[in-house]
Amino acid sequence: MYNWSVDEEKFKKRYPRKYKIWRIAQLINYGLDGEKLDKKEVKKYWREIESWLDPNKALYIKYLLWGKNHPQTNSS
Repeated sequence: MYNWSVDEEKFKKRYPRKYKIWRIAQLINYGLDGEKLDKKEVKKYWREIESWLDPNKALYIKYLLWGKNHPQTNSS
């Protein structure tokens, strides 16, 4: 994925944690383009990235990560 509006190298260097969260949200919203998401990282940053996601994608990702019986699937 290429983002023309953000200097990713500067962002990554100055704010590594925020960059990671932003990057995961971008990949989910705009497509993976052959990349794979790390399930542990998505779970780790879920509370921060959920609000950045398309609501339908967020519900689907929750289902994939925790299944239909997980309490977080009822929070939206």
